Amino acid sequence: MQISSLDHFVLTVKSLEATCDFYSRALGMGIDSFQNGRKALKFGQSKINLHEQRHEFEPKAKHPVPGSADLCFLTDTPIREVVRHLGEIGVEIIEGPVQRTGAMRKLNSIYVRDPGGNLVEIANEIVTQ
Repeated sequence: MQISSLDHFVLTVKSLEATCDFYSRALGMGIDSFQNGRKALKFGQSKINLHEQRHEFEPKAKHPVPGSADLCFLTDTPIREVVRHLGEIGVEIIEGPVQRTGAMRKLNSIYVRDPGGNLVEIANEIVTQ
């Protein structure tokens, strides 16, 4: 067997409302509502299903807690424009821009925290000729 891509993952959050607001305003993700009031964040061909702490859906992670994730999202928007946008909406950049190593190539990255304390890396792939 060989895995080809990631369809979705689950993020346990402190507040569905604050999380949806952050990811939609800061990162432009869509918000999807489905079965029994559940929420998901949609981007590209993937999604993040959201579980609010103490209201998780079964089955769930063994120890679901907010603030334990470290995520990296790729964007085609130049990092300088991302920095400007985040500054305009009051999102603090905690590190960057810095160069990192991604799954396929080097990255130009910045780091922020979401409302639940998760570390969110936003990056451009560095294309070398």
